[in-house]
This record gives sequence, structure tokens and C-alpha cells, in this order.
Amino acid sequence: MDLQLIIENLTNPALLFFALGILSVQLKSDLQIPESSSKFISLYLLFSIGFKGGQELSHAAFTSEMFFMILFGVSTAILVPIYSFFILKRKLGVENAGAIAAAYGSISAVTFITCIAFLELQSIQFGGYMIATMALMEAPAIIVGVFLINLFQKNKKVDYRSVFKHALTNGSVVMILGSLVIGYFASAEQAAGIAPFTTDLFKGFLAIFLLDMGIVSGRKLSAFYKNGSFTMLFALLLPLFNGVVVAILSGFFSESVGDRLLLSILAASASYIAVPAAMKIAVPRANPGLYIPMALAVTFPINITIGMPIYIQIVQWF
Repeated sequence: MDLQLIIENLTNPALLFFALGILSVQLKSDLQIPESSSKFISLYLLFSIGFKGGQELSHAAFTSEMFFMILFGVSTAILVPIYSFFILKRKLGVENAGAIAAAYGSISAVTFITCIAFLELQSIQFGGYMIATMALMEAPAIIVGVFLINLFQKNKKVDYRSVFKHALTNGSVVMILGSLVIGYFASAEQAAGIAPFTTDLFKGFLAIFLLDMGIVSGRKLSAFYKNGSFTMLFALLLPLFNGVVVAILSGFFSESVGDRLLLSILAASASYIAVPAAMKIAVPRANPGLYIPMALAVTFPINITIGMPIYIQIVQWF
């Protein structure tokens, strides 16, 4: 294991701002990012990543490697919530198990964006099609989680059309897919005209956004600790397991270190935006005090601190 890579990642200014956010909560500081500003920064990051991914995609020919990597990603988003559900069901009940399984089968766009910044720091290239892969992996897990809840609680009726529509029209999905398409059709000259906004400002906005994520995570930690060690261990170990397995298996479909790392981080991440919104509609009795802190306060920090260096080392080994 390359400890130097882990140390470099931990001293990344963006991650240090994340730690500052957690520290500010522990110190009971009144530091906070206004909600409107936080939402704008979220949309900006998705826009920037989507647009640049579209530009990359416009210069790439569709290959069998791209097809199989996308198929592998979507398959992962279907399989992860299935085995997660059965691990969780006995301890937490059907509804909570389904909601948590959906969160861990779906993806975190913020983790993905942080991983892209990590790749840029290491000067590692990745394919623009991975942006589309990320967007395609968000909805299947939500549908599978709701289906499993409905299957094991046969008297529960769910409006699948509403859940499916919400999963596909979620703001993050619309923004990143829309930006991907716009970037695909924009010429190099047109893209250069907005490059100062799409590229030069990216790392600064990411640092402020991670500061906000640190503040939010710090506020969730105290409530999460009350739920015992089982959920803590699950939130720590399952993502690492998923990331390591995908890091190994993705070698059968691609030789690109960047693409394989991004797919690994997507498999390891957990949704704390799209899934809670969908579960509020589909399974209102599921406890958001479980699945939101698990994804945001435990899994997210683990992935962006030690997870990425571990996955990239495994990708390089295999």
C-alpha cells in the first residue's frame, strides 16, 4: 500500500476544508454556508463535471469497453442493494433495510466529483462516458430498494411510477445529464469561452462545498452514534468491500486506471440526496436518522480519505 498517496490525499486542501467543517461543529462555532449558496455550488460542480465530460465524450468513439463498463456499473447498482437488504433486514426491519440498501446501491455525485479532483491531482486521465455511467447508476438502486420493501411487506402498496419519475427527474441527474449533452454538442471554441468558469474555479468551489459537507456531517454524527455498532460497521465495511471488488473485476473490462477508479468509487459511495428524497415519497416510515448519517457522516469521509488511495492501488495491482 502506498502510504505516501494516502498522506497526499489527506493533505489535499479540499479534504482539509471538510475536516474544518467537522471541527467547527465540535467547537460549536456558528460557521455555516447559506443553504442557497450551498445549492448553487452543488449545481455548479455538477454542471462543470457534466460539461467537461460531454466535451471528452465528443472526441471519443463508442467502443465495446465503454459499453461493458457502463453495463457493469448499472449491474452493480442493481446487485448491491439486493445483498445489502438481506444483511440489514434481520437487524433493522424491512423498511429501514430497503432504504439503506437503496442508498448504498445508488451513488454520491459529490464523492464522484471529489474523486475526479483526486485524479486530476495525480494527472490521471479518465473517459467522459463515466459521467453518463454515474447518472445511469443512480435510479436502479432506488427502484430495487422499493421493490424489495414491497416484496417482503406484501400489504404495502407503492406508486412505482411516482418513485421512478422522481429518481429520473432528480435535479442532480437532470443537471449532469443536461450538461453532458450540452458539452457534447459545444465546439472547442465555444467551450473555451466558458473555460474560466467550468475549469479555473472548480477546485475553489469544491473546497467550499466540502467545508459545507463537513459541517453537515458533523451535525449528523451525534444522532448516528445512538444507533449502535451494527450500522457503524456496515457504513464502514460494505463500501470498502464494494470498492475493492469493483476495482478488481473492472480489470476484465478496461485497462484505464482513471475509469476503473471512478467506477470503484461509484460502487463504494452511498446516496444522501436522491435516495432520501425518493424514500420520503415511497417509504415514509423508514428512518432517515439511519441512512442519511450512515451515507454522509461515515461512508463519504471514509471514501474520500482512505478509500480512493486503496482502490487506485488495487486497480494498479490488478
